[in-house]
Amino acid sequence: MIFSDKLIQLRKKSGWSQEELAEQLGVSRQSVSKWEGAQSFPDIEKIVKMSQLFGVSTDYLLKEEEEEELSFVEIDESPKIRRVTMEEASEFLTIKENTSKQIAFATFLCIVSPVCLLFLGGYHAYTGAIKDYTAGGIGMTVLLILVAAAVAIFISVGGKTRRFEYLETELFETEYGVSGMVKKRRDQFADKHTRYNIVGTVLEIFSIIPLFAGVFVFGENELMMTVMLCCLFPIAGVGVVFFILGGVKWSSYEKLLQEGEYSVKNKKSKAFHGAYWAIITAVYLAVSFTTTGWGWTWFIWVIAGALYPALLAMLRPHQSK
Repeated sequence: MIFSDKLIQLRKKSGWSQEELAEQLGVSRQSVSKWEGAQSFPDIEKIVKMSQLFGVSTDYLLKEEEEEELSFVEIDESPKIRRVTMEEASEFLTIKENTSKQIAFATFLCIVSPVCLLFLGGYHAYTGAIKDYTAGGIGMTVLLILVAAAVAIFISVGGKTRRFEYLETELFETEYGVSGMVKKRRDQFADKHTRYNIVGTVLEIFSIIPLFAGVFVFGENELMMTVMLCCLFPIAGVGVVFFILGGVKWSSYEKLLQEGEYSVKNKKSKAFHGAYWAIITAVYLAVSFTTTGWGWTWFIWVIAGALYPALLAMLRPHQSK
């Protein structure tokens, strides 16, 4: 049996059309048609890729032999690779777009959670109009309510996306047209993704301005300095929101395309961004509660937000090798 006949037999057994096989191999349908018609022959790179797709040896594909049936019987005893349909891909992208807003909002709640505590503490220290235990009690209550709401949102988001976790760690194939649809949507979002990162970085840098302004304008007025400190939190929080909105949506495209952090070579490792903001939240709360340093631990978010796009950029070159 010659190569062209083997290719037809293997393709049909896998249930693929010429278009679908061409997409898997990164070639045109006409190329597959010519191979099957014995009008041309693929290069060695495509032969290797076909051997992986069909679960056969390169010798089986290249050699013309009479024992092809025996070789064919031994094809691929490994589990079937999951296939992602157009409907599943579209649903996944919609869910990730919606949950990115929820994750961003929950993270924002964590960042601004100590504002009430800080303000009331400063108000008590400067005016004495409110008891210290009253200020602390109200401030901690508001803080815990906001953190609890954020945690509830994180858990809810996890439940919505749990069934798509295989996209991060398992090898899968996409049906015909899925890759093209995802690439088109990613290209349309690329400029906005860049703008989100720029705005996020600028806001993280500008979040320090209220403190400097407070020093120059209000001097040693502790109450106004506390107000300026409280203004810092929402500014930094909005910056982080932009990082999350852009990062989560961009990563959803990479998951479906199996590129960047989710390339085939890196499927064994956990996705970097999937746990990034959850880890930062845990670090922020742990440091803040153990040191009671709510007046300075906000800077954890500034550092995390500024490092996020840089770390992604550093990871991609290594993951693409």
